[in-house]
Amino acid sequence: MQTPFPPSKRPTLTIADSDLRFPVRRIYCVGRNYADHAREMGANPDREPPFFFAKPSDAIVESGQDVRYPPQTTDLHHEVELVMALQSGGSNIAQEKAMDCVYGFAVGIDLTRRDLQTEAKKMGRAWCTSKGFDDSAVVGNITPAATCTGIETANIALSVNGDQRQQGNVNQMIWSCAEVISCLSELFELQPGDLIFTGTPAGVSALQRGDTLDATIEGLTPLRNTII
Repeated sequence: MQTPFPPSKRPTLTIADSDLRFPVRRIYCVGRNYADHAREMGANPDREPPFFFAKPSDAIVESGQDVRYPPQTTDLHHEVELVMALQSGGSNIAQEKAMDCVYGFAVGIDLTRRDLQTEAKKMGRAWCTSKGFDDSAVVGNITPAATCTGIETANIALSVNGDQRQQGNVNQMIWSCAEVISCLSELFELQPGDLIFTGTPAGVSALQRGDTLDATIEGLTPLRNTII
């Protein structure tokens, strides 16, 4: 196939203890999947079914790389999350089969232009500019699922410049990993290479240029990045 200019390369991620890299297709995110975070955002988690939004795959930043502070915001927020990396997919996946789709897990940070999101909520607009900007999807090394024991009861935390801001446990998710995959597959045909951000615990707050973020989930490679 001939093209008028070279096509963009497909983003890839490091796989822990391997020379292979994970090819990324799409990035899906589930919103308000921890009750305490839903409440701090002014929502009622007991009444809401899961809802989803997306980020472009080229928004990925790997651990150790600098993250550019985005334009058109003065309120950039961090949201530490467990990320699932899929090796297979399909439509209408049953919950009992959902985890068979998972290749591995990683620590992720969903960066959000909170001021733009707040304005979008007030006006009933989409979240594209508040969630899907450049460098908005920070993702660490992917650890294969076969070596991740107890991931759904793992502690999750994030600190900024050494001060802890977020702390929780993956078992606090309203919708489990299997339920998230199953529900998402009713809306999209999932495929190998898809990433799913599974939500964040409470404690989200603003970042400034020069801040260093350390994000951890038990059993996974820690994530460290600096905002520039």
